Amino acid sequence: MPMIDVYAAEGTFKDKHVLAKDLAAAVMRWEKVPDLALFRNNTAAFIHDLPADGLSNVAGDSNYVRVQVLTPVGVLDRDKQLGVVRELTDIVAAAAGDPKLTERTWVLITESPEGGWGLQGHANTSADIVAAARHELSRQ
Repeated sequence: MPMIDVYAAEGTFKDKHVLAKDLAAAVMRWEKVPDLALFRNNTAAFIHDLPADGLSNVAGDSNYVRVQVLTPVGVLDRDKQLGVVRELTDIVAAAAGDPKLTERTWVLITESPEGGWGLQGHANTSADIVAAARHELSRQ
């Protein structure tokens, strides 16, 4: 159940809600979790608009995007990492209407340590999440 944060200069994206939904859906697909409310309702993206002077590279350019994906430890193997980075980069560029933005989009994958993923006031382990998913599956 990842959380995705996108940081970009204000005005980069026309429809931030669609971007957030597309990014969340893509990460959920790459994680290959069951299509359960547990995962659909707790995989989310947050789009953060920054003033143009709020980011810069060494040359002074502020037309970059940073995507940070926080996911439970061990969920994304190397093939999934490669796939999620490629797809999120492409989604960001499409949402900005700028195919060249793929060259200026950083995607960072961070793994939450075991027990470092809080939901509903509880710091969950992988076993907790699996148990919750099994419980939901048993009610279907």
